[in-house]
Amino acid sequence: MAPFDPAESMADVGEFAVIDALVHGRVQPPWVLIGPGDDAAVLSSSDGRTVVSTDMLVEDRHFRLDWSTPHDIGRKAIAQNAADVEAMGAAATAFVVAFGAPADTPAASALQLSDGMWHEAAAMGAGIVGGDLVSAPQWVISVTVLGDLGGRAPVRRDGARPGDVIAVAGELGRSPAGYALWRNDIRDFEALRRRHLVPAPPYGQGRVAADGGATAMTDVSDGLLADLGHIADASGCRIDVDRASLGADHAAVADAAAAVGGDAWEFVLSGGEDHALVATFPGAPPAGWRVIGRVAAGPPEVLVDGDTWRGNRGWQSF
Repeated sequence: MAPFDPAESMADVGEFAVIDALVHGRVQPPWVLIGPGDDAAVLSSSDGRTVVSTDMLVEDRHFRLDWSTPHDIGRKAIAQNAADVEAMGAAATAFVVAFGAPADTPAASALQLSDGMWHEAAAMGAGIVGGDLVSAPQWVISVTVLGDLGGRAPVRRDGARPGDVIAVAGELGRSPAGYALWRNDIRDFEALRRRHLVPAPPYGQGRVAADGGATAMTDVSDGLLADLGHIADASGCRIDVDRASLGADHAAVADAAAAVGGDAWEFVLSGGEDHALVATFPGAPPAGWRVIGRVAAGPPEVLVDGDTWRGNRGWQSF
């Protein structure tokens, strides 16, 4: 990595010098045949099919530079995109990243952002194979992820059937609890504060679920109830969540909720950006998954303990 003086902005250094520094010394996985440096990347795919998803993060909407380091933001950008590929039962193989920022942004910040992205991509054996760098009024990060199904059928949202169990891999409520702590400037509960800045998707569990017979799956990005609502609508069935099965998640955020004057159940059921995985199975789920409810016949809806949830149901983009 080429060092930059902390006082040097991206305008001082120039677009191509920054790009050269971002890609210098990076080690790509073996399926990257041509990486950054040409007009496009070339990848091999053993499956013959490619899973693709894209997402954007906008400064002061999805992250704050006074809360997060560029490294944290890079990790978050990769993690939330990888979770979408995991939710299809695939493995993330490569990422393409576009980054917009004001011209006076320190060039060192772009390198720290890239380091965070590579840190997270390496955790799943993936690479960052290309992208773009542009001037923008604020930080905007667009990430496209490519994934490999490894011969598996994709796990969609529309396969849940009455009698299936609902199960979760990963933790719920931590990111929204952390957000509430940051917003209220409460410096305790450091682990929860960190979880809001850098989510922890259960990498590999999407493939475990697919191999274990998952009938439907999604990641928890907008909130458990909101994302289960997508499965209920696509599958045409009723979903009933059992709060007793979420006791450990509730306990993990209860003290933080009390500190901010919030509701721990709102964090667990409605809070977004945990990027856990939730799926339905016709029988007992595989190891790493815990049952939290059941699928039943009826109009598409999501119930909590057999009743309509009266609180917030999740994140809305607009």
